[in-house]
Amino acid sequence: MPRFVVLLRGVNVGKGNRVPMAEFRALLEGLGGSQVRTLLNSGNAVFASAARDPRGHAARIAAGVEERFGVVTPVIVKSAAEFAAVVAGNPIVPPDPDHSRFLVAFAMEAAALRALEGLQSLAAPGEKFVITEAAAYLHATVGLLESAVGKALLGKAGRSVTTRNWATVLKIASLLEEGPA
Repeated sequence: MPRFVVLLRGVNVGKGNRVPMAEFRALLEGLGGSQVRTLLNSGNAVFASAARDPRGHAARIAAGVEERFGVVTPVIVKSAAEFAAVVAGNPIVPPDPDHSRFLVAFAMEAAALRALEGLQSLAAPGEKFVITEAAAYLHATVGLLESAVGKALLGKAGRSVTTRNWATVLKIASLLEEGPA
């Protein structure tokens, strides 16, 4: 059965946008997902489904999150193959100590990634910001909170994408490789 990754933007950060992961798992199961596994408390899940359309999954999950939790947020769903391509296509593989300073931006549509091109001019010397058709990659060597690109991705300019640091991306990839729980 096809497997998918779902990424919610901006949940469980501070006091707003609360989405308890146990209830999120139940929501995904109620929407027909099976073998549901969540990672961390930040809206990451892996699931299997006979339905093969990531956009359809994203729309159903977004509606369910709004109805069940009162949270309106972008929902990004990638097939296992799409997620693996983002990992394999990383043009800036960071050294292990930099995994927390390396962000991957995910979007449902390539147009949302192309809209980030204006952020290129914000990159500080030593930073690398690369946008591909599958994802955008930022290596903020000075730290994400000190990076103008990082701040923009986490703020209004990045409102139609969601980001994960490289360590989290690799953990999600491992969940996909492990298969069912």
